[in-house]
Amino acid sequence: MGSQITINGVKITIEGNGNVCIRNGKVVVDGKEINVGDKKDITIIGNVGKIECDGDVVVEGSVNGNVSCGGSCRCGNISGNLNAGGSVHGGNCEGAMNAGGSIHVTRG
Repeated sequence: MGSQITINGVKITIEGNGNVCIRNGKVVVDGKEINVGDKKDITIIGNVGKIECDGDVVVEGSVNGNVSCGGSCRCGNISGNLNAGGSVHGGNCEGAMNAGGSIHVTRG
């Protein structure tokens, strides 16, 4: 069984390390567009490959790639780079970090 992702209350199961992209109101998970309504509150439960989004994101797991979000980010470990428009709270980050707000992580 893959990771469970919840976006705006819609639960999606992905296999392996999925990629999540939310841009311009469209939600794409592993190349498939998902209808989650108008509001884009992103909560990811489990491990994923990479995340790209316009707003805030919460990851209850690890990201095995890069995180790029226009808002704030709260997550577990990140094996890639982190770029956030807001503040960042999380575990170990192995790559470069850039945030418009404060950064509170364990450095890799």
